[in-house]
Amino acid sequence: TGVCVLLLSALTVSAVSLTVSPNLQQFFTGASVSLTCEGQLGSDGWTVKRDTGSGTESCGAGGRGFGRFSGSSCLFDEFKPVSGVYWCEGEAGEKSEEVNITVSGKDVILEIPALPVRTGSDVTLCCKKKTGGTAAAYFFFNGRPLRPKSEKNITINVQQSDEGLYWCANDEFGSSPQSFLRVRDSITTAATITTHISHSTPLPPSSSSSSIVPVIAAVVFLGLLDLILVVVLMKWWRQTGRTLPSILSKVIYQALIFREPANKNSVIQSHVFSSLWTNTAGVTGEST
Repeated sequence: TGVCVLLLSALTVSAVSLTVSPNLQQFFTGASVSLTCEGQLGSDGWTVKRDTGSGTESCGAGGRGFGRFSGSSCLFDEFKPVSGVYWCEGEAGEKSEEVNITVSGKDVILEIPALPVRTGSDVTLCCKKKTGGTAAAYFFFNGRPLRPKSEKNITINVQQSDEGLYWCANDEFGSSPQSFLRVRDSITTAATITTHISHSTPLPPSSSSSSIVPVIAAVVFLGLLDLILVVVLMKWWRQTGRTLPSILSKVIYQALIFREPANKNSVIQSHVFSSLWTNTAGVTGEST
C-alpha cells in the first residue's frame, strides 16, 4: 500500500539534516528503510548514528554498528526490532536534529512523518495494518480523540498547536505506538522580517538637492557683499558731504534667478536674490 503521509512544504530546518525514506517514524519489523545525511554544502565526513538506550552506535561500523553505510546513506535491508534516536554527526562532533524511529511488532502502526513539518502544511495520518492495507481507527492527540468516530485516515492543516503525541487504535487490531509530531514555523516569517528591516533603512539624499546647495551659498555670499558695499558707500557719501538722494535715485535692483536643470528634477526650484548696482557715472559731489 502507498504511504498516507502528505507533506506540502519544506521539512528540515538544519543546514545538515537526517532524512528518512520513507518519511515515517513507525515501521514494522523487516521494513526496508534508508537514512541519509543531506546538507547544502554536501555530506562528506558525516555519518548516521543512533542511541537505543544502551549507548551510541554508528552505521556500518560492524560490531556495535548497524545497517550498511553507502555514500552518505545508511541502508537497512532488514530492520532489527530496535527503536531509538537517530541523527547525523560530523567528524568534529557537530550534530543534526534527532529523529525518533519506532520499530514495532504490533498489528498496527501509525503512519506519521519523521521529519519536522511546517505550519500551513497538510498532513494525512493513517493506521496501517501489519497484514497490509489501512484500518478504520480512532486517532488520538495528546490523550484525547481527534474525531468522535473511527476513520480510514485524517488530514490536519498543521499549526504550531498541533505539535504533540499521536497514535491510532482499532477495536480488532489494538493500538499503535505513540509518536511525536514536530512542527516548525513557516519560512514566510523570516522573509517578512527581512523585508521590514530593508524598508527601514534610511534612503540617501537625492543628488539634485545636494547639487543646489553650493549655488545657494554662493548667491547668498554675493548678496551679503552687495549689502556691505552699499553700507560702505552710504557712510562714505555722508562723510564726504555728498547728497544721498542723487545717489540713491541711481540705484537699480536686479533680480537674479537660479533654476535647477530640468533633467535633475521635474519640479523647477527658483531662488531669487537682490543685487544692487550703482551707476555713479556723471555724478558729482556737492560740498556743504
